Amino acid sequence: MSVDRGLLERLPKTDLHVHLDGSLRPETIWELAQADDVELAFDSAEAVGRWFAQELPERDLMAYLSRFDVTTSVMQTEDALERIAFELLEDAAAENVWYMEVRYAPILSTKRGLSPRQVVDSVKRGLARGMELYPRTQAHQIICGLRHFEPERALRMAALAVEYKGRGVVAFDLAGAEADNPAKWFREAFYIVRDANLNVTVHAGEAYGPESIHQALHWTNAHRIGHGVRLGEDPDLLEYVRDHRIPLEMCPTSNVQTGAVDSIEEHPIREYFDRGLRVTVNTDNRLMSNTTMTREIELLVDHLGFDLEEIKKLLMNGFKSAFLRYPERKALIGEANEALAGMG
Repeated sequence: MSVDRGLLERLPKTDLHVHLDGSLRPETIWELAQADDVELAFDSAEAVGRWFAQELPERDLMAYLSRFDVTTSVMQTEDALERIAFELLEDAAAENVWYMEVRYAPILSTKRGLSPRQVVDSVKRGLARGMELYPRTQAHQIICGLRHFEPERALRMAALAVEYKGRGVVAFDLAGAEADNPAKWFREAFYIVRDANLNVTVHAGEAYGPESIHQALHWTNAHRIGHGVRLGEDPDLLEYVRDHRIPLEMCPTSNVQTGAVDSIEEHPIREYFDRGLRVTVNTDNRLMSNTTMTREIELLVDHLGFDLEEIKKLLMNGFKSAFLRYPERKALIGEANEALAGMG
């Protein structure tokens, strides 16, 4: 069934799983590199864009993550971070994303002398400036620890997330190389986060199997799962996730690029949706995956047979899963439900 792209763009949306360092504009990378004397293997902004748009030589999470070396190289000053955060919000607002949670690892932006607090404050200023100009779109931060760094660094990022609770940060995440870096190694970081009553989301079930999701749920007490593509390999765990209404932050294009699934047509979001799981659709990385929220939804329509009413339910899952205080989330759900009901 064909659904008009213009309508898809106008639908109110969330983007709960979007990485700041994976969502830069190519021209911004080029301009920041020139301004901050960062050496890149490109001779123009167009070349930057072409390089990121080309298909990866292999579908593998580590190959996908290697591209972040380029983006983080220009994310080392306060002005750069503020600009990048502002532009991400602006891009989201342009396609009617009403609510967004922007995640990143502050430690990756400390290579030229910034403190982690300066990083968080700079991103906060950029998002605030964007929300002032585009008040329909609101955004908060999720601080990431990284699996492929030693647990002590994740501990510091967890403490930072707790410090900024109620000041722009709504959750802590564990991201990075999933295979061979189990979540249980980072349990002390999650003790800090849970003791502070801060939300938890964990990348799991992308580059490793359902046991990774099991650890995320039962060792870190995650409230949401980042990706969760391989959940279906454990039917009992799938039922647990469904029964407890644990949201899955799914990112179809990215999941194909990293080899988590072989094609959009084989993506489990269709099966999970049909079985009653609370699945959400997200961009993951606008630049790395050359995508938008509208594009991700369009793929589900064109390749997995989602009709308009199903897309509306999928979008409502995003609003229901937002890391907002209940009164704020309830109000946002009501606004989104009313808007969606009048569209189509």
